[in-house]
Amino acid sequence: MATHQAPAPAPADLRALAVQYLAHAQTERRLAEGTLVNYRRDLDDLLQRAEHLGNMPIESAHIRRWAAQLHADGMSPRAIAARLSAWRSFFRWMGRHGDVAANPVQDVRAPKAAKPLPKALSVDQAVALAAYVPESTGSTAAQARHREDAAARNARVHAIAELLYSSGLRVSELTGLDLRASATARGWIDWDAAEATVTGKGNKRRSVPIGQPALQALRQWLVHRATLLRSDADADAQAALFLGARGGRITPQRVWLELREHAKAAGLDARVHPHMLRHSFASHVLQSSGDLRAVQELLGHSSIATTQVYTRLDFQHLAKVYDAAHPRARKKT
Repeated sequence: MATHQAPAPAPADLRALAVQYLAHAQTERRLAEGTLVNYRRDLDDLLQRAEHLGNMPIESAHIRRWAAQLHADGMSPRAIAARLSAWRSFFRWMGRHGDVAANPVQDVRAPKAAKPLPKALSVDQAVALAAYVPESTGSTAAQARHREDAAARNARVHAIAELLYSSGLRVSELTGLDLRASATARGWIDWDAAEATVTGKGNKRRSVPIGQPALQALRQWLVHRATLLRSDADADAQAALFLGARGGRITPQRVWLELREHAKAAGLDARVHPHMLRHSFASHVLQSSGDLRAVQELLGHSSIATTQVYTRLDFQHLAKVYDAAHPRARKKT
């Protein structure tokens, strides 16, 4: 037996149904007033567009065209998604009451939001952060002990900042580094070759060079590392390159915290985190070399498409240079 499909409501009926739906949303769904205001706005937009269709039913093709128009008018993908969600809920409610045969918004999706560019420091900022070493002061015995603790922390965060910017490591790769290679090591330092070998995502192993300033900072850290290594340390702590205050392998969370404090002490306004130094490393190498494949290898990306985001950063840099230098690019005042 064939099922009865309700005809699409006429524009006047659609407006009456919208009033009923909003009442339902307020009394039964108990939506917040702010949400109701947004729903009224979104449904009013739908009703105005539907009026141009006359007695034609609203179909998915119309919804897609209207979403495209919203996008062309400058509405963000997130806002379009919210509007489509309101329309979808309205048609779903009508479907439950037998007012429409199908939901024309069901399979319509908003345009994909552009991925935000990774945040990178300028070359001057990154160099200043990596090179910064805070001083520790004090004169009493207690202050002297505190000064020794502070000196270890300062040497550690200095080495971490230098290494992150020098080699573009992920924070998990950095904290997983051992002093030297072994059968169980996931990452290690080759001191003679000035390289770090790490195991990244997908258990993909790669070796990256370590610049001389970073290598020097690491050697300075080793002096303080010896004072933090406890006599009863387990095998993991004995092998780890970076130790925390309690003598165990440093955690990624501790690196995040210390690097942020280090950046503030260095006078940087940016909220610096380990991945920002990885972004800075990639952006600055690409700006200098233009070799996208090399940057892909250094970062350990499986696909070059992941690395290509840095070409957008590079273009932004070039655009700023152009705007500042080209006579025809200067805005008239």
